[in-house]
Formats: sequence, structure tokens, C-alpha cells
Amino acid sequence: MTISILAYDEKTGLMGGAAATGSLCVGGWVLRGDADSGMSASQGTAPSTLWGDGVLRLMRDGAPASDAVERMVAPDTGRAHRQLAALDPRGGTGAHTGVESVAYAGEAFAPGVVVAGNMLTGPEVIETALARYLGAADRPFAERLLVALDGAAQAGGDARGLKSAALLVVSRRAAPLTLRIDHSDRPLAALGDLYRVAHADPYFGWTKVVPVLDDPYRAPPSEAVPEVPEPIIEASPAVKR
Repeated sequence: MTISILAYDEKTGLMGGAAATGSLCVGGWVLRGDADSGMSASQGTAPSTLWGDGVLRLMRDGAPASDAVERMVAPDTGRAHRQLAALDPRGGTGAHTGVESVAYAGEAFAPGVVVAGNMLTGPEVIETALARYLGAADRPFAERLLVALDGAAQAGGDARGLKSAALLVVSRRAAPLTLRIDHSDRPLAALGDLYRVAHADPYFGWTKVVPVLDDPYRAPPSEAVPEVPEPIIEASPAVKR
């Protein structure tokens, strides 16, 4: 199974994606994104990282997500074995699921969000992921994406079990949040634990002073830099990988 969700949060301007799979390194294979281009999730039996990168270039040049997906897919003679989802910086969405995708495969949409998956136990996996995301509107944006992945797994997910999971959140006003569990018997639990560590100080405070697109020269005041830096984390993550 590969399940992915891409979403735009209108309240904060954040864009993000999350993915999980029964194979290795889902973050490196599937998720792409930046604040000026949008987000992409390229997956399937023979996933094309070229699709994931190419659709971002098209959206950066102004193409809506749906058009960008069509333009990437059309010339590819192997498109029947691939799946692609895209989210443009305005919250527009698009997706393609190849006809040879391993069942169950499909996608679902809501305003500013697209969920796609293949090798699923059934359509309820995608439907639950979308419903869980929409139902968690009171939680921080990144946590809503994690909730969606948990919902997908609880709804049936993949009989093979999951082996990797990833989260990517981008913004012009904040440092990118890119978290990856490349191999684990409990990748969703490990990803949730890594998320919590990444939001604890001193690491979280450090992310507030590094350069970002809207403040490319940002740096900490000299008096705030300790002579002996604190460790980034106080203890190892709790979830055994």
C-alpha cells in the first residue's frame, strides 16, 4: 500500500503532505513540495519521481494542479502503472490513477485536499483518511495530516503492514518540517514520536531563527547564542524502530 494526503490550510497558509507505505523510504520516493510550487505525491507500481518533480515545476510557472497533472501524465507510455496527486499554491488539486494500479486504487477530494492510494484493502481507506483530516479542524495542521494516516491504517490499510512514513509541511514564513521514518515495524508511531520531539525545545526554538523565504537573512541575536550549545534532544525517541 501507499497512501498519501496533500492539503492546503487556508487559515495559516501552510501546505503539507503525509504518506505511508509497505515498502522503504516513502518520504524520498513519494513526497515533494515547496512554498512557491505546491505539493506532489508520486506513487504506484512503478512510481516516477520525474512526475513528482515535473508537476511542481509546472505549478510554479502558474499551471493549476489539474492541468499540471494532465500535462505530466499524457506523454508517459507507462502511465497505467503510476499514480500522481498534486496541490497547487492556491489550494487547487489534481490526481491521476493508472488503470493498471494494484487494487484498490483511487483518489478522493475536498476543497484544498486530495488523498490518493493504491494496493489498499478497499475504498474505505481513502474515505477514512479524508474524513479524519476534515474532522480534525481544531488541531494543528501537521497533526491533521498524521491523523489522516492513522485513520487510513485503522480502516484496513495494507495486508503487508507498513514499513515507512513521512510528513512534509512548507510555508514562506516558517522553516520546512520534513520528517521521515524510512524503515520501521511501527512507522506511524515512530513518525508521531519524531513529530513530538521536533516540536520540543531547544530544537523547535532553533527553527524560529533560521532563514525562511519571507525573511531570508534571519538569524539569532548574538547574545542569544550560548557558548556551549544545548543538545538538540534530551533523550532518544520513545518508539523502538
